[in-house]
Amino acid sequence: MDLLDEAEAHFRALESYRATLHSIGPNGDRQVMRYFYRKPGWVRIDCVEPHRGAVLIYDPGARKVRLWTFGLGFGGGFGFMPALSLAPDNPLVRSPRGHTVDRSDVGALFENLQSLRAGGSFTPLGAGTVSGEPAVGFEVAGVAGLIVDGAHRNRVWLAQDTLFPRRVENFDEADDLVEIVDLIDVELDVDFPERFFAP
Repeated sequence: MDLLDEAEAHFRALESYRATLHSIGPNGDRQVMRYFYRKPGWVRIDCVEPHRGAVLIYDPGARKVRLWTFGLGFGGGFGFMPALSLAPDNPLVRSPRGHTVDRSDVGALFENLQSLRAGGSFTPLGAGTVSGEPAVGFEVAGVAGLIVDGAHRNRVWLAQDTLFPRRVENFDEADDLVEIVDLIDVELDVDFPERFFAP
Protein backbone atom coordinates (compact mmCIF):
# COMPACT_ATOMS: atom_id res chain seq x y z
CA MET A 1 0.00 0.00 0.00
CA ASP A 2 1.54 3.32 -1.06
CA LEU A 3 0.92 6.75 0.43
CA LEU A 4 -2.09 7.55 -1.78
CA ASP A 5 -3.82 4.27 -0.91
CA GLU A 6 -3.05 4.75 2.78
CA ALA A 7 -4.40 8.32 2.78
CA GLU A 8 -7.56 7.20 0.99
CA ALA A 9 -8.07 4.44 3.58
CA HIS A 10 -7.74 7.03 6.37
CA PHE A 11 -10.37 9.18 4.66
CA ARG A 12 -12.79 6.25 4.31
CA ALA A 13 -12.58 5.75 8.09
CA LEU A 14 -13.70 9.36 8.74
CA GLU A 15 -17.34 10.43 9.19
CA SER A 16 -16.85 14.16 8.75
CA TYR A 17 -14.38 17.03 8.55
CA ARG A 18 -14.16 20.78 8.29
CA ALA A 19 -11.45 23.08 6.98
CA THR A 20 -10.81 26.53 5.61
CA LEU A 21 -9.87 26.35 1.93
CA HIS A 22 -7.63 28.90 0.25
CA SER A 23 -7.56 28.51 -3.53
CA ILE A 24 -5.20 30.52 -5.71
CA GLY A 25 -5.30 30.44 -9.52
CA PRO A 26 -2.45 31.14 -11.97
CA ASN A 27 -3.38 34.82 -12.25
CA GLY A 28 -3.53 35.28 -8.49
CA ASP A 29 -7.32 35.04 -8.38
CA ARG A 30 -8.26 33.85 -4.93
CA GLN A 31 -11.13 32.07 -3.20
CA VAL A 32 -11.52 31.52 0.53
CA MET A 33 -14.26 29.36 1.98
CA ARG A 34 -15.17 27.46 5.11
CA TYR A 35 -15.83 23.89 4.01
CA PHE A 36 -17.83 21.26 5.92
CA TYR A 37 -18.36 17.62 4.95
CA ARG A 38 -20.36 14.75 6.43
CA LYS A 39 -20.90 11.30 4.96
CA PRO A 40 -22.57 10.14 2.81
CA GLY A 41 -21.79 13.31 0.83
CA TRP A 42 -23.32 16.34 2.55
CA VAL A 43 -21.33 19.49 1.78
CA ARG A 44 -21.72 22.98 3.18
CA ILE A 45 -19.63 25.91 1.94
CA ASP A 46 -19.66 29.29 3.68
CA CYS A 47 -18.00 31.74 1.28
CA VAL A 48 -15.50 34.29 2.61
CA GLU A 49 -13.93 35.55 -0.66
CA PRO A 50 -15.03 36.73 -3.16
CA HIS A 51 -18.76 36.19 -2.39
CA ARG A 52 -18.76 36.92 1.33
CA GLY A 53 -21.81 35.58 3.13
CA ALA A 54 -23.06 33.23 0.41
CA VAL A 55 -23.85 29.71 1.65
CA LEU A 56 -24.13 26.54 -0.46
CA ILE A 57 -25.39 23.20 0.83
CA TYR A 58 -25.28 20.05 -1.28
CA ASP A 59 -27.84 17.33 -0.49
CA PRO A 60 -26.53 14.00 -1.84
CA GLY A 61 -29.99 12.37 -1.67
CA ALA A 62 -31.71 15.05 -3.76
CA ARG A 63 -28.54 15.77 -5.80
CA LYS A 64 -29.32 19.48 -5.47
CA VAL A 65 -27.40 22.50 -4.24
CA ARG A 66 -29.25 25.06 -2.15
CA LEU A 67 -27.77 28.54 -2.47
CA TRP A 68 -28.33 31.48 -0.16
CA THR A 69 -26.64 34.36 -1.98
CA PHE A 70 -26.69 36.71 1.03
CA GLY A 71 -26.42 34.17 3.83
CA LEU A 72 -28.88 32.04 5.76
CA GLY A 73 -32.13 33.80 6.64
CA PHE A 74 -31.19 37.04 4.92
CA GLY A 75 -34.10 39.45 5.05
CA GLY A 76 -32.78 42.96 4.42
CA GLY A 77 -36.21 44.50 5.01
CA PHE A 78 -37.89 42.32 2.38
CA GLY A 79 -38.65 39.34 4.59
CA PHE A 80 -36.99 35.93 4.40
CA MET A 81 -35.26 35.21 1.11
CA PRO A 82 -35.55 31.49 0.27
CA ALA A 83 -32.65 29.47 -1.10
CA LEU A 84 -32.25 28.77 -4.78
CA SER A 85 -32.31 25.06 -5.61
CA LEU A 86 -29.83 24.24 -8.39
CA ALA A 87 -28.17 21.33 -10.14
CA PRO A 88 -24.52 20.85 -9.06
CA ASP A 89 -23.22 21.84 -12.51
CA ASN A 90 -25.20 25.10 -12.64
CA PRO A 91 -22.83 28.00 -13.50
CA LEU A 92 -24.03 29.90 -10.40
CA VAL A 93 -22.47 27.27 -8.12
CA ARG A 94 -19.58 26.03 -10.27
CA SER A 95 -16.13 27.40 -9.45
CA PRO A 96 -14.24 29.57 -11.96
CA ARG A 97 -12.07 26.52 -12.71
CA GLY A 98 -15.07 24.26 -13.29
CA HIS A 99 -15.23 22.43 -9.96
CA THR A 100 -18.69 21.32 -8.81
CA VAL A 101 -19.93 21.08 -5.22
CA ASP A 102 -20.89 17.41 -5.52
CA ARG A 103 -17.29 16.52 -6.50
CA SER A 104 -15.50 18.90 -4.13
CA ASP A 105 -14.72 16.70 -1.12
CA VAL A 106 -11.48 14.90 -0.27
CA GLY A 107 -12.97 11.55 -1.34
CA ALA A 108 -13.49 12.94 -4.86
CA LEU A 109 -9.90 14.24 -4.81
CA PHE A 110 -8.60 10.74 -4.06
CA GLU A 111 -10.75 9.27 -6.85
CA ASN A 112 -9.29 11.84 -9.28
CA LEU A 113 -5.75 11.01 -8.14
CA GLN A 114 -6.36 7.29 -8.59
CA SER A 115 -7.70 7.95 -12.12
CA LEU A 116 -4.57 9.94 -13.02
CA ARG A 117 -2.26 7.31 -11.56
CA ALA A 118 -3.87 4.44 -13.52
CA GLY A 119 -1.39 3.97 -16.34
CA GLY A 120 0.42 7.14 -15.28
CA SER A 121 3.01 7.65 -12.57
CA PHE A 122 3.27 7.95 -8.79
CA THR A 123 6.32 9.62 -7.22
CA PRO A 124 6.89 9.92 -3.43
CA LEU A 125 8.28 13.32 -2.39
CA GLY A 126 9.24 12.49 1.20
CA ALA A 127 8.88 14.80 4.17
CA GLY A 128 8.21 18.54 4.06
CA THR A 129 6.18 21.24 5.77
CA VAL A 130 2.92 22.99 4.95
CA SER A 131 2.01 26.12 6.93
CA GLY A 132 4.73 25.17 9.39
CA GLU A 133 3.28 21.70 10.03
CA PRO A 134 5.05 18.40 9.25
CA ALA A 135 3.83 16.93 5.98
CA VAL A 136 4.58 14.13 3.56
CA GLY A 137 4.09 14.44 -0.18
CA PHE A 138 3.70 12.69 -3.49
CA GLU A 139 3.07 13.49 -7.15
CA VAL A 140 0.67 11.76 -9.51
CA ALA A 141 0.73 12.34 -13.28
CA GLY A 142 -1.59 10.94 -15.92
CA VAL A 143 -0.67 9.37 -19.24
CA ALA A 144 -0.24 11.72 -22.20
CA GLY A 145 -3.49 13.52 -22.98
CA LEU A 146 -5.26 12.60 -19.75
CA ILE A 147 -6.84 15.49 -17.84
CA VAL A 148 -8.88 14.80 -14.70
CA ASP A 149 -10.83 17.67 -13.14
CA GLY A 150 -8.66 20.17 -14.99
CA ALA A 151 -5.32 18.62 -14.00
CA HIS A 152 -2.76 16.39 -15.71
CA ARG A 153 -0.41 16.30 -12.70
CA ASN A 154 -1.03 16.82 -9.00
CA ARG A 155 1.45 17.47 -6.22
CA VAL A 156 -0.16 16.60 -2.88
CA TRP A 157 1.03 17.28 0.66
CA LEU A 158 -0.62 15.37 3.52
CA ALA A 159 -0.48 16.04 7.26
CA GLN A 160 2.16 13.67 8.56
CA ASP A 161 0.04 12.38 11.45
CA THR A 162 -3.43 12.03 9.87
CA LEU A 163 -2.53 11.75 6.15
CA PHE A 164 -5.28 14.29 5.46
CA PRO A 165 -4.57 16.63 2.50
CA ARG A 166 -3.13 20.01 3.45
CA ARG A 167 -2.04 21.32 0.03
CA VAL A 168 -2.87 20.28 -3.54
CA GLU A 169 -1.08 21.80 -6.52
CA ASN A 170 -2.66 21.17 -9.95
CA PHE A 171 -0.74 21.38 -13.24
CA ASP A 172 -1.98 21.13 -16.83
CA GLU A 173 -0.39 19.03 -19.58
CA ALA A 174 2.00 21.86 -20.47
CA ASP A 175 3.10 21.68 -16.80
CA ASP A 176 1.74 25.14 -16.06
CA LEU A 177 0.32 25.67 -12.60
CA VAL A 178 -3.49 25.70 -12.68
CA GLU A 179 -4.38 26.02 -9.00
CA ILE A 180 -3.03 25.70 -5.46
CA VAL A 181 -5.47 24.73 -2.71
CA ASP A 182 -4.43 24.96 0.95
CA LEU A 183 -6.57 23.37 3.66
CA ILE A 184 -6.04 25.01 7.04
CA ASP A 185 -7.74 24.79 10.45
CA VAL A 186 -8.59 21.16 9.63
CA GLU A 187 -10.74 19.23 12.12
CA LEU A 188 -11.64 15.57 11.61
CA ASP A 189 -14.71 13.63 12.77
CA VAL A 190 -16.59 16.79 13.70
CA ASP A 191 -19.94 16.41 15.52
CA PHE A 192 -22.05 18.92 13.59
CA PRO A 193 -25.30 20.34 15.02
CA GLU A 194 -28.44 18.49 13.99
CA ARG A 195 -29.66 21.01 11.38
CA PHE A 196 -26.26 22.17 10.18
CA PHE A 197 -26.73 20.76 6.67
CA ALA A 198 -30.49 21.34 6.58
CA PRO A 199 -31.14 24.80 8.07
